[in-house]
Amino acid sequence: MNEILYFFTNIADETRVFLLVGGLTFFLILETGIPLFTSQYNKIRHASINITFTLITLVLNLFGAIGILKAIELNRINNSGLLNMIEIPLWLYIILGLVLMDFIGAWLIHWIQHNVKWMWRFHIIHHTDPNVDVTSGLRHHPGENIFRLCFTILAVLVTGANFGLVMMYQTVSAFFAHFSHANIRTANIFEKSLSYIFVTPGFHKVHHHYAQPYTDSNYGNIFSIWDHIFKTVTSFKNTSEIIYGVDTHMDSNENSSIKNLLMMPFQPYRSSKEID
Repeated sequence: MNEILYFFTNIADETRVFLLVGGLTFFLILETGIPLFTSQYNKIRHASINITFTLITLVLNLFGAIGILKAIELNRINNSGLLNMIEIPLWLYIILGLVLMDFIGAWLIHWIQHNVKWMWRFHIIHHTDPNVDVTSGLRHHPGENIFRLCFTILAVLVTGANFGLVMMYQTVSAFFAHFSHANIRTANIFEKSLSYIFVTPGFHKVHHHYAQPYTDSNYGNIFSIWDHIFKTVTSFKNTSEIIYGVDTHMDSNENSSIKNLLMMPFQPYRSSKEID
């Protein structure tokens, strides 16, 4: 455990980029070999739309990184945060840190965005994707990234996580964003056993079904335990029959235009309809 934490404490920017791009490439290859859906869409154009959102938010992420580093420094100076209140083994420090940061920095803000209308206006861009694949995890409005950065900083302050643990969390979080959105077919026994603890592709794809109540369920990012604890789990009998998107924005002229997607939070609110 010491070696793992040391690795992430001293991880170089080039190594992080390699891990992120490598993970994205790995799942792109898997999507070619074992796709869940074989729908015919222009993957290059689709990926370019989703990656554009990541490029737009790079500047925001730089400012967010400053805030995260300030929070880590406050923890170090004041020895503050839940993880520093009592002395615990390193392995428990890492597990509890990842679980708690995932709750505050991912699950909680995700749940809030689905339940607060003005925040949903930003998050809806992620849900408008009609062809969910590994690049869909990159499709977030710049406004939503601000919400997520604020809650990540809050997670660091509440837990008292050090630099190495924060880097580990962000790396694992990015991996699961790729993994859970990837258009890959997974074995039922794998899904059933692993999805009680972790977010699997089958578990998360229910969240991307176009209609309620499926959209407002399965909020997890790394750990699915929070959905089980708060009873926000919904299942879909056959994930290959899921229809991606969101019922209020199924028009391709709206959900495939970068300009329209950026302006969507400022357009009149549309209410979803629940299906049986």
